[in-house]
Amino acid sequence: MKITTKADRRRRIQLRQRKRIMGTVERPRLSVFRSITHIYAQVIDDLSGKTLVSASSVDAALKGAFTDGIGGGNVKGAEAIGKAIAERSIEKGITRVVFDRSGFLYHGRIRAVADAARKAGLQF
Repeated sequence: MKITTKADRRRRIQLRQRKRIMGTVERPRLSVFRSITHIYAQVIDDLSGKTLVSASSVDAALKGAFTDGIGGGNVKGAEAIGKAIAERSIEKGITRVVFDRSGFLYHGRIRAVADAARKAGLQF
């Protein structure tokens, strides 16, 4: 794969990570995706190919809880998504996950999701 754009670079890193990161029933994969305006997180069991839990900044339940200055495009919104995904996972009985940053650098909103999920009770 020839790298010509930032998206190509991220896709190459994502594929390289995905060779090593695998979600199982006991320890599913917490995948995070960020766009310019929103952030999405989902807990995936790769063996069955199913999404077990999801949370995003476009979710009506979470979007209504955002106050002024909090949105999917900033760190405070990412922290809210991390907390929500952890709470929903724990409700389903999932306490341990494998973190998948999806080719994004581990800083900013990606790190905020991970830190908030850890603080809310997920282990990874």
